[in-house]
Amino acid sequence: MKNSLRATLKRGSMAGVATAGAAALLLTGCGAAPEASTATQTASNYKGCIVSDSGGFDDQSFNQSSYEGLKKTEKDLGIQTNQAESKTNNDFEPNLRAMVAAGCNLTITVGFLLGDATKAQATANPDKHFAIIDFGYDTPITNVKPIIYDTAQAAFLAGYLAAGTTKTGTVATFGGIKIPTVTIFMDGFADGVKYYNDQKGKDVKLLGWDKAKQDGSFTGDFEKQDKGKQFTQNFLDQGADIVMPVAGPVGKGAGAALKEAKAAGKDVKLIWVDSDGFLTAPDYKDIMLSSVMKLMGEAVETVVKQDKDGQFTNAPYVGTLANDGVQLAPFHDMDSQVPADVKSELDQIKKDIASGKLKVESAASPKS
Repeated sequence: MKNSLRATLKRGSMAGVATAGAAALLLTGCGAAPEASTATQTASNYKGCIVSDSGGFDDQSFNQSSYEGLKKTEKDLGIQTNQAESKTNNDFEPNLRAMVAAGCNLTITVGFLLGDATKAQATANPDKHFAIIDFGYDTPITNVKPIIYDTAQAAFLAGYLAAGTTKTGTVATFGGIKIPTVTIFMDGFADGVKYYNDQKGKDVKLLGWDKAKQDGSFTGDFEKQDKGKQFTQNFLDQGADIVMPVAGPVGKGAGAALKEAKAAGKDVKLIWVDSDGFLTAPDYKDIMLSSVMKLMGEAVETVVKQDKDGQFTNAPYVGTLANDGVQLAPFHDMDSQVPADVKSELDQIKKDIASGKLKVESAASPKS
C-alpha cells in the first residue's frame, strides 16, 4: 500500500479509509459517461497492459484471474500485451508510468489500493485509457473505467452454504485490510448465515465479523500468510469448521491451517474468494467447499475488446448475480457433502437475488 496508507494503518484509523472507499463505490455508477471513443485499433497495433498490486500475478486470486483474462484476450484477438508486477505498494506509480511509456492503449490496474496511482497517471495522460478493478471514484474520471462487483450477492450464497453444511454449528471469516472490497464479502457472508438461521430456526455462529458493528478480524495486509494461519487456528480452536479468508495470498495461510487440521482427523473446509480456488489454488482442493467468484478475467476481456473496437467509456462495469459477473463456484469434489435441500435452496436464493426479490445490502455495494 502507499506510504500514507501504511501510516494510517499504524494510527489505527483504517476505518476512515474504508468509509471513503465505500462512498466511492456507492457513487461510482452515478456519474454520466462520456461519449464512446470511435477510434478502432487494428489488433496488431493495439497494446493492452496490466499492473498488479503487491500480491503479484501468481496470487491464485484476483491478480491472477485478471492477468489470465488479458493473456486470453492476447491469444483470441492477436493484440500486443505488457505487464508490470508490483512487489510493494511503492511500485504502483512507477509501474504505471512504465506502461504509459511502453505505449499501452489501455492499462488495467488490479485492486483498490491502486486507486490513487491510477487517478494520477490517468490525469497526467488524458489520451490514454485505463480500467481499474475493485475501485470507483467519487467523481468519474473521463479516461478510467471502473470494473467493480456486488460481491455481497455471491458471498450471501456462500454464507448460506456454510451454515447449511457446518457440522459444528460455527463458521468463520477474516479479512486482510479493512477496505470496502474486503468487507463487502464479509457482509454478504454474514447475511447468508443469518438468513439460514432465520429460515431454519437455527443458531449457526459466525466468528470474525459483526456486520452491525462493521468490526471483525483483519490481518492488516495481503501478504503475511503466517497471520492467516494463526487466525484460522484460533477459529478452529473456537469450534469453527468452515473458514472464508478474504485476504488474497494470506488465504494460503488459512488453507495450510485447515489442511493440518484435516490431517489430524478434523472435518474442516475452506471457502476461497475472487477465483474458483479448486482450479487456481489446487493445493487446497481436498478441503475446498466452494468459492465466491468475481469473473475478472471475463470483464478484462470485455473491456479490452471494447477499447480496441473504439467503444471505450468510463461507465462502470458492475458484476452481479444477474449478469454472471459474480458467482458461487461449483462444489467439485465436495458436491456429495452438500445436502440436496441446500443445493435447491441456493438455486432459488440465487434467482431471488438476481430478480431483486431478495435484497442483499452492504455499505460497500456499488449502486447504479
